[in-house]
Amino acid sequence: MSEKLVLVTGGTGFIAQYCILALLDAGYRVRTTVRSRSREAEVRAHLKMGGSEPGDRLSFVTADLSADAGWMEATTGCAYVMHGASPTPTGNQASEEEWIKPAVDGNLRVLRAARNAGVSRVVVTSAFGAICAGHGPMTRPFNEDDWSDLTAKNIWPYQKSKTLSERAAWDFIAREGQELELSAVNPVAVLGPVLGADYSHSIRLIKNIMDGQPGNPKINSCFVDVRDVADLHLRAMTHEAAKGERFLASAGESMWLADVAKVLKARMGPTADKVSTRVLPNTVVRLGALKDPALRGAVPLLGLTLNASSEKAMRLLGWTPRPREEAIVATAESLIRLGLLRGG
Repeated sequence: MSEKLVLVTGGTGFIAQYCILALLDAGYRVRTTVRSRSREAEVRAHLKMGGSEPGDRLSFVTADLSADAGWMEATTGCAYVMHGASPTPTGNQASEEEWIKPAVDGNLRVLRAARNAGVSRVVVTSAFGAICAGHGPMTRPFNEDDWSDLTAKNIWPYQKSKTLSERAAWDFIAREGQELELSAVNPVAVLGPVLGADYSHSIRLIKNIMDGQPGNPKINSCFVDVRDVADLHLRAMTHEAAKGERFLASAGESMWLADVAKVLKARMGPTADKVSTRVLPNTVVRLGALKDPALRGAVPLLGLTLNASSEKAMRLLGWTPRPREEAIVATAESLIRLGLLRGG
């Protein structure tokens, strides 16, 4: 086994591509999975945008989380696995089962293959959604001891899938992981330089503000730069103190969307001329949600403070994220650079 070979699942993903960049920069060889080899050129183009042309230091394996095929080939010979791939159903009619079962089964499929291949440690990319959902108002920042309360109302299928799939991973390690070690990284809203036409929910928040949405729902969120998320994955992969631990990835205190808009207005100059710093009344958002499915998920979050602490990652792993404002500005700058804003 080569100690320099790492598997990163889901190589087309935003976080996964930055994990690949971080690993290559640290001297590792990387293998990544894609559901179709037709995506290899796209992944390599995104990595080039990120400053890396790895050549044969990066290899590809075709594997899908819904089937066993390819996973032993993907994990064989790897010292570590970074597992961030997760099936994401499309369409407003996707059922909870369509979210949850593939996420849980996918985690178990990767962990089983990693264990059988003699992998040392798997780092699972979980989410803040596995920590914060269903709690209502909090008087303290969320931390790694918190788990989403799935008995509460208004839990999104995504949050359920992330919670249940992470729990399934920890249960697998406890029951049948044998020598396999596990760490988890739980990022809050992930921003940072976009490498291509990536329209994840977090990136879309910045895009919508820059595109001139008429105002900002009273939504609160923590933010973190994708480059720092990748750095935390690398630390969680190799640091002895990370074994059996989960780590929140957040860069400072949470912000209201209107304050995010103010950062863009102050830092982006004339390119932020369309940005509105207005706070939309909750009644307007609730009325809009009756017709706009994109707003429905925001309604349960109106007025809630979703603060999160990364003290554990900083204390145990020496992780130091860049300021949240830098992540916000870097996102907007990359959207402009790649012509991804409306009229850009």
